[in-house]
Amino acid sequence: MKRISNKKTILVLAVLAFGLLLGSCEDYLDQAPEATVNSEDTFKDFKSFQGFTEECYNCIVDVSKVLYSSDFNLADETRLNVTYFLGQAFDAGNYGAWRACYGSYFKENPVDDARASILSTTSFFGRSTWWNSWYGIRVANNGLANLDKMVNATQEEKDIIKGQLLFFRGYFYFTLMRDWGGLPYIKKLLAAADEMKYPRLSYLETAMKADSDFVEAAKVLPLNWDDTQAGQRTLGNNRQRINKIMALAFQGKNLLYAASPLMNKESTGSASYNAELCKKAADVFAQVINTCEQTGLYSLQPWDTYSDIFYRVTPNYEIPGGTEAIFNSPYYQYNWYMTWGTWGLSAIGQAAINSGVCANYVKNWGMKNGLPISDPASDYNPADPWANRDPRFYKTIVVDGDKMCNATSAGLDQFAQLYNGGRHRNTSNNITGFMSNKYWGLTINKFDNGGKYTMLPPILRLADIYLMYAEAVVNGYGTPQGNSPGCITAEAAVNKVRNRATVPDLDPKFTGSKDAFMEQLIVERAVELSFEGLRWNDLRRWLRNGDPRYLDKTELLFDRDPATKKPINIQERLLYRRVVQDKHNWLPFPINDVTLYEGFKQNPGW
Repeated sequence: MKRISNKKTILVLAVLAFGLLLGSCEDYLDQAPEATVNSEDTFKDFKSFQGFTEECYNCIVDVSKVLYSSDFNLADETRLNVTYFLGQAFDAGNYGAWRACYGSYFKENPVDDARASILSTTSFFGRSTWWNSWYGIRVANNGLANLDKMVNATQEEKDIIKGQLLFFRGYFYFTLMRDWGGLPYIKKLLAAADEMKYPRLSYLETAMKADSDFVEAAKVLPLNWDDTQAGQRTLGNNRQRINKIMALAFQGKNLLYAASPLMNKESTGSASYNAELCKKAADVFAQVINTCEQTGLYSLQPWDTYSDIFYRVTPNYEIPGGTEAIFNSPYYQYNWYMTWGTWGLSAIGQAAINSGVCANYVKNWGMKNGLPISDPASDYNPADPWANRDPRFYKTIVVDGDKMCNATSAGLDQFAQLYNGGRHRNTSNNITGFMSNKYWGLTINKFDNGGKYTMLPPILRLADIYLMYAEAVVNGYGTPQGNSPGCITAEAAVNKVRNRATVPDLDPKFTGSKDAFMEQLIVERAVELSFEGLRWNDLRRWLRNGDPRYLDKTELLFDRDPATKKPINIQERLLYRRVVQDKHNWLPFPINDVTLYEGFKQNPGW
């Protein structure tokens, strides 16, 4: 099958005239943004209806670009060198800060931001999970209510419109329940006069309604828009248009989340995996894996171009994702300095903001022989701690002495000085002793002036599918050697991701039992999916967010040996201990919402 192209133009986003939305979920759902829309013109044919539908695409949030600087790694991964970002508030247990904190991608009402333009097709500012998801649900319900008006269209065109709208309704509900828990699942277009008294459902009840939407979407969506008549209008620019694989992928993810200990406890009282739901999730992921392997529509990115998943530097501003990204947000062009608002250093970037990688998190990367650094057989040398590590370490972590710029004009800033008293080890640059270069290369700085640079954290990629499949299989079918009928084993799925990075198969000591395998799978997700905004969700759904193993954020103190340039006098020191209680399993709802009516209750502890 012809691969979807990777050109700059992704979507033709048609913006309609929508009114300003207010603060609560009731406001989002009972707005009438379609009041100024002529329904006969908007819904009569595919071209017009697709323009309406693409408003949903514009509601997908890129968590890395909420403002010039964003904070989307909210667990034990990083610690910023400034105090006013969302991550610091979450570290202190202030989850209520999601509503308005700087850099929050959850924000309750982002249109209050001076730069926000929620419906803009040229600005990345102002989008948020809470606001955009409710808004997108309203748009999807409006479109589904008007499918009968699409009279001048082929059956293929009608199916594609219906499939996209069903997908988006399920997707936006998934993003909400992932963070806030069970919700009312509104499947009709509400009028302003309708009384909003829908009770909150359990997580499982909400998830199964989303599952139904994903199932129905997958039935009618094409595998590849380029192979449809409807897709010929945008041939070669259909990479991010919703397809069957996306619907199946999120169906599986939604089921796995519903099966996970946190969600299962909320739904049934049992703080363990729901084995039957895990089997269902595994079977859906198996469809995704088998279809991708048979068609080549998506594939693991080759190791030598691994960074293409996350960033590109190309003359035509090519969009990151490579062969692997299944689902991303729309992309809005911007300059190299944006990334330095979170990941860089003031010494070679634009802002005195750095998201330093915590020393505790760096321990997740094992050795190139495939063993954890804690294993006596791993050959890990505490006196030379960065030697012979998992190859992914060197494509993700910046350590002392690493080259940061190509340009010799950078002078003393060309190479990282992260040792005690080093040029880059201070509150204006880095406070942990480690940085991440997952989203930038050697030309992305003010000396090389990397220019035509694009960066986009994937929302869902194929490596994640393999790892979620393995998790679903081992907790559903019971062993690492188990499998969904007709698909690979859980063990083989993890090894597929490791082998891509030239890491050996899992050692047999980690594949002999479900528990041993699961512990290693947790580490594998920490490494492969690091800094993609998934860790906080993972720890919560595993009921490990408050586990003492994941509370401490540490820095690495060390001097640099003048002769060998290696670290000496190494000491790990606590920077901050995250405050996590049972109530931090979910975000609190806005007070306005939980006082609307009796059935919409606040999350426990808030």
